[in-house]
Amino acid sequence: MINDRLGPLDSLFLYLEKKEMPLHIGSVFVLDGTISLDDLKSLIEAKLPLIPRYRQRVVFPPFQAGYPTWEFDPGFDINNHIRAVHLERGTLEALERLAGHIFSEVMDRNRPLWDLTLVDGLDDGKTAVIARLHHCIVDGVAGVALLHLIMDTSPEIKPLPPKKPFHPPTPAPAWDVLTDSLVSGYFHAVERVLSVQSAALNVAQELLGGIRAGSVPVLSSAAEILPPTQRFPFYAPSLGPRRVAWTEFPMSEINAVRHLCGVKVNDVGMMILAGAMRRYAKLHRQLVKDRLLRLMVPVNRRNGDPKQGLGNKITLAPVNVPLDIADPVELLSEIHKRTEAVKHAYAGDLTVLAGSLLALMPVPMQAQLAGALSNQVPVLPFDMVSTNVPGPDYPLYLLGQEVLTYYPYVPIGDFMGVCCAMVSYNGTFYFSLTGDCAGAPDLNQLRDFLDQTFDELHAAVGLRRAMEPEPAPVEARRAEEAPKPEILEIASAK
Repeated sequence: MINDRLGPLDSLFLYLEKKEMPLHIGSVFVLDGTISLDDLKSLIEAKLPLIPRYRQRVVFPPFQAGYPTWEFDPGFDINNHIRAVHLERGTLEALERLAGHIFSEVMDRNRPLWDLTLVDGLDDGKTAVIARLHHCIVDGVAGVALLHLIMDTSPEIKPLPPKKPFHPPTPAPAWDVLTDSLVSGYFHAVERVLSVQSAALNVAQELLGGIRAGSVPVLSSAAEILPPTQRFPFYAPSLGPRRVAWTEFPMSEINAVRHLCGVKVNDVGMMILAGAMRRYAKLHRQLVKDRLLRLMVPVNRRNGDPKQGLGNKITLAPVNVPLDIADPVELLSEIHKRTEAVKHAYAGDLTVLAGSLLALMPVPMQAQLAGALSNQVPVLPFDMVSTNVPGPDYPLYLLGQEVLTYYPYVPIGDFMGVCCAMVSYNGTFYFSLTGDCAGAPDLNQLRDFLDQTFDELHAAVGLRRAMEPEPAPVEARRAEEAPKPEILEIASAK
C-alpha cells in the first residue's frame, strides 16, 4: 500500500488552485552581500536528502479515486528550480514588483512544487532570494522550520558533503496506483468517520464545560454572525496578477506596547492591521460604524513542536474586529479580549468538525466541488486571511551572508483580494500585504496606513518611536512606486 499520500487539507490546496489563484506560500530574503547561483544550487543539492519533498512531485490517481500521492520525479533537475534574475534598478520597490510577478505564476505540477530566484543588482551590493513552496507541502510554521535546514546560525561556510548519486525508486504501475487508491479510500472513509465523532465530542465537551463555568462566549450583536452588508473594494474574484507591499517595525517597540497594555504580540499586529483597514474603508468612503473586519486566522496545531513534519497542521479561527473604535488603545484591548475568547472557546474545534464533515464526501466529489467553487463563489465569510508566524529571534546566514530582512508571502483568492502575513525575525516584526492588482490597485496606501496606525498606537501609550523616519525620503520612496504590475527592471535572467 502506498503510504506517502497527501491528506485532505493538503489536497484541498491543489483542488482549489487555478491559474488566476496560485496557492503557494513564500518569502523574500535580502542578504547583506552577494552569493553565486552555482553555490546556491550546490547548497540546495547537498540539503536534498534532508528534504525529500524537494525531489517529489504530486501524482493524481486515475479517476481521482483517492488523494494524490508524492512520487519522486524521475527527471528531477536542480536547474528547473533555481534561477537568477538581475534588476537594473536595485530599489526595494523594484524587488516588491519582481516578487509580485513571480508569486503570480502557477508552478508546474509535473515537477516538485518549489523554486528559488536569486536576485542581484540590489542597492549597496545586496542580493535577495525569492522562495516559493506550494501550500500542499507546508503551512507557515513548517515553512519556517525548513529555514533551519537550509540556512545557518553562523557566517562560517561549512564544507558540503560529497555529492552522492540519487536513483529514484521506480514508480508504481497505474493498476497498482488505482487499486491502492481504492483501498486507501476505504481506510480514509473510516478515519473520517472517526474524526467526525472525535471532533463532535470535543465540541460538545468544550461547550458543556463552558456552560458549567459560565464562560461560553456571547456574541455582542447579530452582526457577528450575519453576512456583512458592505464589502471592501477588493471583494471580487482574483484575476491573477499580484502585488506585494512590505513594512516592518522594531520588535523592541512591539514588545514595549504589549507589556504596557498587557496583550500579546499577535494582538498588536492585528490591531495595526485593523487600524489600517479602518483608514482604508474611510479612504473609499465606506462606513465604519457597526462594521466588523472579519479575519480568518490560521492556528498552529503542532502543540509547540515544529518538528512534526511537513504538511498542513492548522485549524482556522474566525476573529471579528470592530472597525468603529477610533482609540488605538481601546481597539487593542478589544482585540485582545476577542482573541483570548476565541482561543479558549471551541471555534477551532468547530472548524475541525466542519472540515471533517466535508471530508466525508468521496474524494472525486471533493475534487470536483472544490474546483467548481474555486474563485467563482464567495464560499468563506471572511474579508481577509491574517497570519502571524514566529521566526527565529537571532540572525540567519545563507552561504556566509547574513539574512537582513524576511518578508513573508501568503496567497489570496476566493474573493479575498487582500491578505496579510506577519513574521518576527531577529528583532524585527515584518508585515507583508498581498493584493490583487485589479481589486486592490492602492495596496501601497494600505501599507502606509499600517505605518500611520503604529505611530498613532505608540503615541497613545506614551512612547516615542526609537527611529523616526524622515518624512521626505519616505514620501519619495512611496511616490517612486509605479502602479503598473509589469516588471520593467529585469534586465536578464541567467
